[in-house]
Amino acid sequence: MNNQIRIKKQKRRMKTIENISMGSSDQEIACHLLKCIKYPLITEKTVTLYNKGYYTFLVDRTLTKIEIKYILQKVLQVTITDLNTCILPIKTRRVGKFVGKRTRYKKVYIKIKEGQTIVDLLT
Repeated sequence: MNNQIRIKKQKRRMKTIENISMGSSDQEIACHLLKCIKYPLITEKTVTLYNKGYYTFLVDRTLTKIEIKYILQKVLQVTITDLNTCILPIKTRRVGKFVGKRTRYKKVYIKIKEGQTIVDLLT
């Protein structure tokens, strides 16, 4: 029962993403889709992967792989050949005497077609 509800929600969300892209201008579409992508992740590990053609992003945790691939292909205008996701664990952080928790994120590794690049990512 729970699985059926999740599938219905995913289908409903994909329909709304497709409907936005049908009746709106390109700028409105990009603005809406960019809300789902938090930011590109740039660390030592991701810079070494960048040389191999992999790019890393933090995205909304509720998105599925199909939705992430659709959004990134529309926004970045590249062909994605491989996509891996992982949900990072909650970590506690301490600032002085205050202890807090860092939120959970979904990290996405994408590999784009050879010959294509995302120029504005590291500049």
